[in-house]
Amino acid sequence: MSINKKALTRYLAYDRCLRNRGRKWTWKDLLDAANDALQDEVNPKTGMPMKIGKTQLYEDLKAMEYKIWKAPIERNVEGKTVYFRYEDTDFSINNQPLSETEARQLKSAIHVLTRFKGMPQFEWVNEIIPALETKLGLVLVDREIISFDSNADYEGMAYITPLFNAIVNKRVLKVSYQDFKSPIPYDITFHPYYLKQFNNRWFAFGLNPAMENANWNLALDRIKNIEEVKDKYNFTDVDWDDYFYDFIGVTKQSGETALEIKFLFCASQAPYIVTKPLHPTQKHKHDENGLEVSITVIPNHELEKLILSFGENVKVLSPKSFQKKITQRIKLLNQLYS
Repeated sequence: MSINKKALTRYLAYDRCLRNRGRKWTWKDLLDAANDALQDEVNPKTGMPMKIGKTQLYEDLKAMEYKIWKAPIERNVEGKTVYFRYEDTDFSINNQPLSETEARQLKSAIHVLTRFKGMPQFEWVNEIIPALETKLGLVLVDREIISFDSNADYEGMAYITPLFNAIVNKRVLKVSYQDFKSPIPYDITFHPYYLKQFNNRWFAFGLNPAMENANWNLALDRIKNIEEVKDKYNFTDVDWDDYFYDFIGVTKQSGETALEIKFLFCASQAPYIVTKPLHPTQKHKHDENGLEVSITVIPNHELEKLILSFGENVKVLSPKSFQKKITQRIKLLNQLYS
């Protein structure tokens, strides 16, 4: 069964409600959720936001149950009121395999993407197409012939889709979170804005109203549970590419400014640094001692770990403050082996 964009928007809205056991959902609640999700869709005849009625709602639920996903929608009657939810708490339409129609549509999209291979602004296509072609059977192989860096056991993987949907649909979340320093989980009201992967871990950035911080950082593998709440979503106009440009990783201290940091890499390490720069601001020059490299970034923990990973193949030249930081960490490391 083919699914258009408006129908998928409604199905995803129902799915979020039916998975949420934090409240009871009547047909009116489901209808409101669908119409809220359709706010950006305009009726071409009236020029007003698209809306559906009770008849369309029940047709949608029937399609979810019998025609598309075999969704286990349960109806509980209390007095004269019927409440809807998934019987299986682990079910979500986001977890279901591709239908034949969806697979054909995705294959067609891949064929379109192949036309852009080799163009400078589409380098990412060169990586994603082989993976999709293999998984969807566009090429036939008798064994795995390509591997991508990933962590199959990553605990935060289950929260990527609900966070992505919350960002797209501008939903506020109640997040049960347990950082590495906390003995028990605690709740955070969170307005999600951006997802970022770094070093095989995923992080969500957004507004934490309690801390008055619009760039709050949550590691997905420390999340215990996510629920939508009815709070008004506070939008942000942050340019996230610009936000992440002047530092490495995900840790950015408020008020810090970028510094020019210089390193000296040994000659044997030089080809690797030239072909895989430390940062987009990298400048380098060869001399008799090796490769002198400069980057302009905000110093942070991730940069320290990156430099330490090169061991004896690199020396921090300046500034003195960052050189001292690395020196202190090397001294602590030496103490472990003395």
